[in-house]
Amino acid sequence: MEFTSVRAEQRYAALVRAAAETVVGLDFDGTLSPIVDDPEQAHIHPGAREVLVDLAAQVAAVAVVTGRPARQALDLGGLEEVGNAIGASGKELYLFGQYGNERWSSSNHRVIGPRPPHGLATFLRDLARTLRQAGAAGAFVEEKGLAVAVHTRRLAEPEAAFERLLPALRTLASQHDLVVEPGRNVIEVRSAGMHKGLVVERLAEELGAGGFLFAGDDLGDVEAFEAVAVLDRAGLATLRVCSASDEESALVPLSDVLVKGPEGVLGLLAQLTADARDLRA
Repeated sequence: MEFTSVRAEQRYAALVRAAAETVVGLDFDGTLSPIVDDPEQAHIHPGAREVLVDLAAQVAAVAVVTGRPARQALDLGGLEEVGNAIGASGKELYLFGQYGNERWSSSNHRVIGPRPPHGLATFLRDLARTLRQAGAAGAFVEEKGLAVAVHTRRLAEPEAAFERLLPALRTLASQHDLVVEPGRNVIEVRSAGMHKGLVVERLAEELGAGGFLFAGDDLGDVEAFEAVAVLDRAGLATLRVCSASDEESALVPLSDVLVKGPEGVLGLLAQLTADARDLRA
């Protein structure tokens, strides 16, 4: 792992000291699972289960916060099993799907969420025409129930297609009272009023957190990083971890620690677990 400043190293040390009161929030794609061409094959890193269970014993709670539907993240991550193991130690695993619109926990195995937003059905009706006009008719459209994600990764020139599509989808989304959330070669369209930053705020308040770590990898995690910065100014021990890549750099200037992909994230979490355990010994 690479600290971005001396202050960032100090933040890590403070977080170790506050580990027992710390909530650890984690994005899914690009953070716990690798980015792949087929989003339905983005299984969690094989070492994640052991790392998360060990981590949970040293911190207040662990939360996965993702743009994916909660049920899909549960399946791809094997998170029901992880949650059972964490629950056996007396701790809690939370999962927030669709940017916080859906909620699941290891003590309440029901996915709770709202109805699909008004305008999503008509947005879908008009989407094919917009894709054709932007020269991206072959983009993969993923219907998530509460949102729609348009993936350009499978196209011949994914970055160029993304740049063409983004303004077109912003316009179409606004016509249906929806908002756009860009990511790594993916553009998600959903209802306004919920984002990962609100999840961070609510979890910190609900759990009485004395510390908060959030790890993410792309634009969809910016609000979470900003919310963690607010907690830092309020006196909490905090750490913002960027799962860095060549494709996306928006989080780098906001980060305390840079790591390389899911393996790097898990390495940092394992180090935090070991350091917190040693401090308690």
